[in-house]
Amino acid sequence: MVVNIEIQDIKNIIKNIDIAMAIEDGFIKYSNNQTVVPPVGELLFEYPPGDVHIKYGYIKNDDYYVIKIASGFYENPKLGVASSQGMMLLFSQKTGQPIAILLDDGYLTDIRTAAAGALAAKYFAPKKIDAIGIIGTGIQAKLQLQYLQKYSPCKTVWVWGRTPEKVERFKVELGTDFDVNIANSPSDVAKHCNLIITTTPSRNALLHAKDIKPGTHITAVGSDTSDKQELHSLVLQKADLVIADSIPQSKNRGEIYKAITNGTISEKKVIEFGNAIQNPTLQRTDNNQITVVDLTGVAVQDIMIAKAVYQNYTNIKI
Repeated sequence: MVVNIEIQDIKNIIKNIDIAMAIEDGFIKYSNNQTVVPPVGELLFEYPPGDVHIKYGYIKNDDYYVIKIASGFYENPKLGVASSQGMMLLFSQKTGQPIAILLDDGYLTDIRTAAAGALAAKYFAPKKIDAIGIIGTGIQAKLQLQYLQKYSPCKTVWVWGRTPEKVERFKVELGTDFDVNIANSPSDVAKHCNLIITTTPSRNALLHAKDIKPGTHITAVGSDTSDKQELHSLVLQKADLVIADSIPQSKNRGEIYKAITNGTISEKKVIEFGNAIQNPTLQRTDNNQITVVDLTGVAVQDIMIAKAVYQNYTNIKI
């Protein structure tokens, strides 16, 4: 019998799971060739603008395989609908039988992305965070900041967004938990912050090499297709360390794809996240280094979070 796990159950379960630990284990397995993760399937829409990603795969010798469908339709808020939508499907790796449908409305994709951002800061952010910069004002911007607190509990935040009303709403939603300052531009964010997270669907670079101070860490989240870009490629050239969550995926999407395609950096400069987690010499080694982690989103993250939710759900029911 196929189990339907509804969104409210999923949100309750997530509170009891160390998602960052699960995602970290997934990245290690991925870089150690213990997973099968085919290329991303995607549908891109112009009117209204949106994209759908189909990510799928399995961990070798595990019990399950997972297919995830997640979308972002960026004009949805005008309709009173969240921009993120989707679901995750869990199947038996032994028989192919469907086991569970996680009706998460894209929530698990948002959470696993935020957890990956927190891990990026754990291994690559400077030890002393002066201020956290957030570029973007959507759900991912908020979640990145909240999940980051596990490893970098800085409360001073500078935020920039294209729409002043959304920036003000973002500030209000964070309440008194953070000291939120509104920046005039992305470069203004970079001027005040040594940890920056970019979370927009921009197709034009928002941060430039001249903006980035020595010692800055950047987690780039928004550029998850071939035509999106938040960082000018010279930012990656200037960086001491450039990290991909998936080197294969970086060959056709994300900030690294743009920089390699236009000849700004070489493939040899790129380190895969799971390898860096296991090797301290591939992590930040001094506070003056500039580091960039390019998160395009890997199916192994979906596998790990779907498994964790399902197993926790069945334990509760038992």
